[in-house]
Formats: sequence, structure tokens, C-alpha cells
Amino acid sequence: MKTLLISIIQQLNELTKQLIWLIHYIKKWRHEEPASRAAILSKIAAAFHEHEDEIAKMMTLEMGKLLSESREEVELCANICDYYAKNGANMLKPEPLKTDLGNAYYLKQATGVVLACEPWNFPLYQVIRVFAPNFVVGNPIILKHAHNVPSSAKLIERIIKRAGAPEGSLLNLYPSYDQLAQIIQDPRIQGVALTGSERGGVAVAEEAGKNLKKSTMELGGNDALIVLDDADPQVLRNVLRDARTYNDGQVCTSSKRIIVVKSRYDEVLHELKNVFSSLKAGDPLETDTTLPPMNSQRAKEKLAAQVQKSIDAGAKVFYQYPEIDSKGAFFRPMILTNIDQKNPIYNKELFGPVAEVYCVDDEDQAIALANDSSYGLGSSVISSDIKHAQEVAAKIETGMTVINGRWITSGELPFGGVKKSGYGRELGKLGMMAFVNEHLVIDVTENNK
Repeated sequence: MKTLLISIIQQLNELTKQLIWLIHYIKKWRHEEPASRAAILSKIAAAFHEHEDEIAKMMTLEMGKLLSESREEVELCANICDYYAKNGANMLKPEPLKTDLGNAYYLKQATGVVLACEPWNFPLYQVIRVFAPNFVVGNPIILKHAHNVPSSAKLIERIIKRAGAPEGSLLNLYPSYDQLAQIIQDPRIQGVALTGSERGGVAVAEEAGKNLKKSTMELGGNDALIVLDDADPQVLRNVLRDARTYNDGQVCTSSKRIIVVKSRYDEVLHELKNVFSSLKAGDPLETDTTLPPMNSQRAKEKLAAQVQKSIDAGAKVFYQYPEIDSKGAFFRPMILTNIDQKNPIYNKELFGPVAEVYCVDDEDQAIALANDSSYGLGSSVISSDIKHAQEVAAKIETGMTVINGRWITSGELPFGGVKKSGYGRELGKLGMMAFVNEHLVIDVTENNK
């Protein structure tokens, strides 16, 4: 116990020292043009390209995703940095306001240190989604990354620093949950961004709220993919190819609930079976592997327990991948049907390669089923009639909808949800403004002469 207390005290002392550095840079950055930081962000993007192999391999070793997917993640993050490097300074220009009361505008200013609590499934992307826009704004980031990707967290911090970012731009810590609460309480922390579980979001949001800290929350989803009767067969086939298996299904915005009008139901089931049965389980570092292990044995066991409860409650197994001869945390991909509202997984997120397929009579039922969820992160609509697909999309209660595709992300596209999927947005212009002070300035000189 004494050793633990000494360790906690040492970490808190180090945090205090680093926070002093951060406050120094906040004051310095407040008087600098965002373009100066945008230039550094461009160098950070180049550094990610340069160190792509190293970062990708580290992510694969720590959480098990395919090496090809890790490479895609690094490229995506470099592009996000480039996007804000090119556009961030312009987004932060003063915004003129129309009023008869005087000459008015509002400034867009840094608010201060932001605590980012991030998960393991996208070790780099989750960090850069918060870091890149806030770096241009002038908000330093304290990173609390997932416990099972510590080396990725450290590597990210080191590459950003070596690319030219000032000391303290991104500070990686390894706090306990108790220490996390203490960090949020610190008056120098001005905001909290969290991506994670609903339970974690509740705890962090409560702590942030008690201390009047602004927060953004992305808390997972139970995304619906609606297949209408006029879906183009080739488009449908392309979307289903990885809609439920990308990152081994461990994606908040993965198409977990596939809702199909009855005229296309059998087609979807067999297309999914073809996708799942053609996967090759193996070492995620090997180029021919298409089915990696899950991030941990614990995650596999949790998913297996959820699936078993659903089957006990009446769900049917349409297909399950053959036994895998490995001690790794492999979960055999599965297609479940016959899930009713009483089933324990009906309103739960299954984080892994399990497709829940629902048959409905028409699109009205499809929309109603899609909206009958506590979550509202992402969704998809598959239809040949784009105008009609847009009308359907407008009726779905989520933060994002992709037409004729599965989840997609990019620097210019805002990311976030509603309901228990959280609040606030990351990326795009909306993400840039998440922790900005909209400082009103109005000149009323003429009115007082």
C-alpha cells in the first residue's frame, strides 16, 4: 500500500509539473496565429507517413487488428492532420455578425487544456480525432489512453513531439480511474473528450458536470443498415463485404443490426454467409489473414456470453464460422436471426463479428426498428433511388447516415451521435469548435456619440 501511495504521489507531482508547462504554452499560443501551429501539424502528418510501418505494427501487436487495417488507420490520421493543417487557420478567423447595434463579430479562441480519454480499437485515430483540431486551436491535450495500448500511446506522443510540436502539446499519462477523477477536478483542465463505453461515459460526464467542464462523448452504437427492396445487388454485395467484419467487428459504427425488407432477406443472409465463410483466421501480421483475434480473451468471453443469452432467449444461428485451431482470442463470426424485442441483445451493442439480421415487411417497419434503440450513432441505407434514400436517412435517429455504404470517416466529416451514443462532434468544422471560446466583440461607438 505504501509503495502504491508513493507511486500515485509521484505521478501527481509529475502531472503538476507538466500542467505548468501546458499553462505556459496556452498563454503563449493565445498570442500566436493558428497558421504557425498548422505548419507544425503538416510536419506531424509527414511524420506519420514516415513512421507508418512502426506505428501500424505496434497497433497490431497490442490490440490484434489486421496489419493492413493498421496501415489504413495511419494513412487516415495523416490525412486528418493535413486537412486541419490546410483548413484550420481559416476556420478560426473571426466570424462577423449582422446587427443594428454596432460592428459585431466573435473570435474563436482556445479554452485551455483538454483531457482525452480514448479506447483501444483505433489506437491512433481516436487520439488524432481530438488532437489535430485542438492543436490548431491552441488547446493542449492530456491523453488517457486504453490500458491495453500503452506502447502505442507512448509512440504517438514521441512521434508528435519529434515532428516539432512544442513540449506539452500532447502529454500521455497512465492514470488510474481514481486519478482520472482528480485530473478532471483540476481547475486547469477546461474540457473532457471521451470515446468509450456507456458506463465510462456516465462516470466521466458526471465528474465533468460536477466541475463545470465542457465535455464531448462518443459512447458506442447499435447501428442499423437498412436494405430496401430496390438495393443494387452489386452495391449491396460490396457493402456487406466488410460492414460487420472490419476491425473484427470491433467498431462503434459497425453495421450491427442489418434490417432487410423481406423481398431481399434471403439474399442478404446468403451474401453474409459467403463473406463470413471466406474469411481466413490467422496471425494479423500475415498479409493473407482476413480474420484476426479479438483484442483480448476477456472481450471474446463477454461477446460469447451475450450471444449465448440471445440464443437461450430464442435467437437462431443462421451460420457460424468453423472451429479455429488456435489459442488466440478468436471469435467465430456468426449470423443471428429471429431476434425479438424481449431478447437481451435487442438493445445491446455486440462488439465483435456478429451480424444480427432482421426481416421487415416494408421500409416503414425498417425505419421504426432502426429507431427503436437507446443508441443513435451511425446508420446506412442501401437503395438505388438516391433521393428516396435521403428521405429515409432523414427519418433515422442517428448522428450520421451513409447511403450505399458502410461507416466512413474523414477529416472534413463531423463524427458523433445522439441518445446514449453521446453528444458533441469531432472532426470537420464542428469538431474544431468543440472546445473553442466564441468571444463576442462589438463596437458600439457610433451609438454613443
